[in-house]
Formats: sequence, structure tokens, C-alpha cells
Amino acid sequence: MSVLRRVRVLALPALVAGLLTLSLATAPSADAAQRRPEKIRQARTIALHQIGDRYAYGAAGPNRFDCSGLVYYSYRRAGFRHVPRTSAGQAARFRHIPKRRLRAGDFMYFRDGGGVYHVAIFLRWHRGRALMLHAPGEGQRVRRAVPWTTRWSAGTLRKR
Repeated sequence: MSVLRRVRVLALPALVAGLLTLSLATAPSADAAQRRPEKIRQARTIALHQIGDRYAYGAAGPNRFDCSGLVYYSYRRAGFRHVPRTSAGQAARFRHIPKRRLRAGDFMYFRDGGGVYHVAIFLRWHRGRALMLHAPGEGQRVRRAVPWTTRWSAGTLRKR
């Protein structure tokens, strides 16, 4: 066997192995689909740790929050880098879903004639009513609550 042929025979497996390693290193990992739900759970946990923190208009943590600031802080800390700062921006950016499809960590957008004015993090259904976590308003603290109105819609960061 010629020297050139030996080099080809020996180099080809090494080249293939190198290309395979490179493609695996740059391709999304097999658990990429599972990371998003884990990040949502992490964001929900971060938000739950803010219970009792004071409300402050325009505040985005770490010790004071308005409603959208709580969402912004929690989800960005969990690794979501493109979370808008305002409730209207969040409602416009996140995928809308039917209320019946809400899961823990999804969003509740409260609307009036002028658009979205409040956002909360959905926790679970309790006796047919949504239980949410939110920063309610001036003089109050981050807490769990049920909605005071039915004029809200649902959104999510889940893919499907």
C-alpha cells in the first residue's frame, strides 16, 4: 500500500470523528426541549421567593416590584433573555393560549378598554378558579391571590 493511500485510510476515520464531535458540540443538545419547562419552573420558584416584597411602581427587584417587574426579574433570572419590561410588552411578545391550557408559570394578562394594565404568574387551578402570584399595587406586597375580574387572557413561554 502506498504512503498516500495509508494516510487517506488512517486520516479518514479521524476526520469523520472530528466532524462528528464538532457537529455534536454545536448542535442543540438532546434535552433542549426539556430545558425550557425547567427554566419556567425555576422562574416560578424565583417569583414565589419574592412573596412579601413591597410593591413599587416601576420597580424590577430585587426587593421591590411592580407587576411586570416581578415577571421581568423572575424570568430573566431563570435565563429568558428577551422578556419585555412592561405588562403590555410581555402580552405582545408571549404566545397567547386558551385559559383552559394554563400551566404553572404561564401568564395572566388583565385588560380594560385601553389594553393590558396588569400581569400575574399563574400558579394553579383551585376550586375552578385561577390562583396567581402578583405584585398587586401601591401599599401592598407580592402575594398569591385569585383574580378580581374575568377580563384577563392567558399567555405562555412554552413552545407548545
